[in-house]
Amino acid sequence: MNDLPIYLAMCGFIVMGLGALIKPLLVTTHLLVALRHAELRGGIVFASACALAGMAAGRLVSALIDRTIDKGPLLYLVIEVAVALLLIFAL
Repeated sequence: MNDLPIYLAMCGFIVMGLGALIKPLLVTTHLLVALRHAELRGGIVFASACALAGMAAGRLVSALIDRTIDKGPLLYLVIEVAVALLLIFAL
């Protein structure tokens, strides 16, 4: 019974990943809206930058707890920080 939440999380990640592969616009539509609607741009871009910064912070906390970080998570950490900074500069 303790494993059920883990299996549910795994299923959720699989579904999200497949959705992103099949229809990339599902995960990028908010940025298209930001490009087309100037009145929404600031909020959407700021929220997206905060989300990416939060993901990077989570990876950093995990690395500090584990006292190690593999190449894959490090790559995503760098990408998340870089894109978050690009979005902040776009404001």
